[in-house]
Amino acid sequence: MSEFSPIGIFDSGYGGLTVLREIEALLPRYDFIYLGDNARAPYGSRSFETVYEYTLGCVEWLFKQGCPLIVLACNTASAKALRTIQQKDLPKYDDGRRVLGVIRPTAEIIGNYTKTGAIGILGTKGTVKSESYLIEIDKFFPELKAFQQACPLWVPLIENNEQHSAGADYFFKKDIELLLKKSPDIDTILLACTHYPLILDKIKAHLPEKINMISQGPIVAESLQDYLTRHPEVDEKCSKGGRREFFTTDSTDDFDKHSEIFFGTKINSVHVDL
Repeated sequence: MSEFSPIGIFDSGYGGLTVLREIEALLPRYDFIYLGDNARAPYGSRSFETVYEYTLGCVEWLFKQGCPLIVLACNTASAKALRTIQQKDLPKYDDGRRVLGVIRPTAEIIGNYTKTGAIGILGTKGTVKSESYLIEIDKFFPELKAFQQACPLWVPLIENNEQHSAGADYFFKKDIELLLKKSPDIDTILLACTHYPLILDKIKAHLPEKINMISQGPIVAESLQDYLTRHPEVDEKCSKGGRREFFTTDSTDDFDKHSEIFFGTKINSVHVDL
């Protein structure tokens, strides 16, 4: 193992920082590298082919930095690129490198939160169109009924710091109401985008109190901890010095400014060309 073999955390933008925050809180001894492909974000409306191409490039870059394990902390990348990377690209490496996503860990436990058997899913257009959540949830909880609603403007509003405007409230309310109209039995809503934890208060304002709201950060963090426990051969490759580094494909000034909102503390990122 090299001296610095961090766990890689990838997202198309800033949202994955909400996942890294939870992972770091649970696994503080580990080293981490975060890569945000901000120059080509958002991924939500892009084709499967384009998302796969962009995600693979970022995964390969993280491998070159010494990452033995990478988490795609991006629902769109997990939905549109993860399976292909795992099946087509990882076999090229013979050293046990791994790439994980955020959809399966959530699908494995989502059924534990509902009493009515009806859940709602709020996500980007790309995540919803892929139907990845419907497919994965059906594997673990075939009895559940899942209803999806795409929220195409939520990410741009959050990334432009417009989530507190009256105009933003209109779109939050509209998309939530569209979801709830799909079934009166929905008692659990999954926030299937890592940006959405930043607007929890906005979402709650338009939901009946009886509805549970599930964020992915804690779920993914606990799943990663369990994975490392079950796979000591992977765990031993991950360096543990409590070190973290941040990289972006776009402006470091913009990334650092936004990251304080998503991550909770100031950071100093480094620009990388991909």
